[in-house]
Amino acid sequence: MVIDDLAGPEIAEFLAGHLTDMHAQSPPDSVHALDLAALRAPEVTVWTVRDGSGVLVGCGALKELDPAGGEIKSMRTAPHVRGRGIAAGVLEHLVATGRERGYRTLSLETGSMEFFAPARRLYARHGFVPCPPFGDYTEDPNSVFMRLDLGERAATPAG
Repeated sequence: MVIDDLAGPEIAEFLAGHLTDMHAQSPPDSVHALDLAALRAPEVTVWTVRDGSGVLVGCGALKELDPAGGEIKSMRTAPHVRGRGIAAGVLEHLVATGRERGYRTLSLETGSMEFFAPARRLYARHGFVPCPPFGDYTEDPNSVFMRLDLGERAATPAG
């Protein structure tokens, strides 16, 4: 898994597929996926995963909300490799990164529709629990909000 600079056509196409899926599943005012420009913001880091042949098969992003918390964004696995643990690996990396950054919480928004049920199960298996809307989100029947408590902010290393 590597940090992606979002400059190549392959990641642009992969993320365009993500946006297409989100718009196909949710009403326009309930789509909270970030476009390529928003993913390039300084508070967002995007990681990508490639298979043994170098083909892009997954991605995930972490957006810093404030020094104590982050939001998981743009989790996507290529359709032809879903169910093989790629999303779990990306999520574990994002959680570990949140801990390294000293976040106390990681939050996310996902859809309430059946299409998003596998994602909700993945997040629940990794300790995420339902929570109220956070940040700029508002209550929405098409959204499920979840949070993972990472504990107290890690001490800043001396030095």
